[in-house]
Amino acid sequence: MIAPERAPHATGPGPAPAPVAGRGPAGPGAPDVPVIGILGGMGPAATADFYTKLVDATPASRDQEHRRVVIWSDPTVPDRTESLQGRGPDPLPWLRAGAEKLQEAGATHIAIPCNTAHAFVPALLQYVDVPVVHMIDEVARSLAGAAPPVRCAGLLATDGTVGTGLYQDWLHRRGVEVIVPDARDQRAVMTAILSIKAGRRGAAETAALAAVADRLARAGAEAVVAGCTEIPLCLATTDVTVPLLDPARILARAMVALTAPI
Repeated sequence: MIAPERAPHATGPGPAPAPVAGRGPAGPGAPDVPVIGILGGMGPAATADFYTKLVDATPASRDQEHRRVVIWSDPTVPDRTESLQGRGPDPLPWLRAGAEKLQEAGATHIAIPCNTAHAFVPALLQYVDVPVVHMIDEVARSLAGAAPPVRCAGLLATDGTVGTGLYQDWLHRRGVEVIVPDARDQRAVMTAILSIKAGRRGAAETAALAAVADRLARAGAEAVVAGCTEIPLCLATTDVTVPLLDPARILARAMVALTAPI
C-alpha cells in the first residue's frame, strides 16, 4: 500500500512558503489568505477532474472552509508532446500568459495538472513570482515515502513525458527505478490517451491501459504511475494488480497541505 504523501515541495524563487495564517473569516481579497491557481486546459476534462480532487482533498465541513481557487483553463495551449518531439510550436508563451493571469488574479501558489507540461516548468519559472508546486516531484516523494518505500515503478504516460525522461530523472533522485513500456505498448498507451482526450472512455481504453500496467508489474514494477492526467479518467486502482498512483490526486493533496491556514 502506498503511504500518505510527505509534505509538499514548491518550486520557485526562494524557499517554499509556509502555510499562511488567517485572521478568522476573511473578507473579499483578504491578503493573508492563500489562493491556489490552476494552470489548466491540458486537457479540459483533466482540469475539471483535478479541481474535483482538490475539493475532495480539503478537510471541510462547509463551503467557507474550502480553499480559494482561480482556474485558468486554456485548451489552445499547443500540444506538449508534439512540441517536445519538434513537430509543433512551443507552448511556453501560452503557459506564461496563463501563469501571469493567475498571478494577476491573486494566486499565491500554482498547480499544473498536466504531466508533460512540467517539461516546460524550468523555463516558466523565469516569468512567475509565486511557487509552482511540482507534480512529478510530489509523486517521487510519495513513492520514496511509502512504507515500505517503492523502489521500482512502472510509468504510463505520453510519448513526450516518457521521451524527455521527466519521471525517470525525478524518481531516480529519490532512489526509485522507472520501468517504461516497450515500443508496442507505448503506442497502445498513446492511442488510449488520445482516445480519452477525444471523449472516448470505454472498456477498450481501460483494457488497453490495464494490459500495459499488468506487463509493467510483471516486469518488476511495485507500483504504476498514471503519468498523464487523462489516464485516471479511464483507469481505476481496481483495474491494476499493483498500486496505481494518480499524480493529480497527489498534487491536490499537496496544494491543500501547502495552503492550510494555521
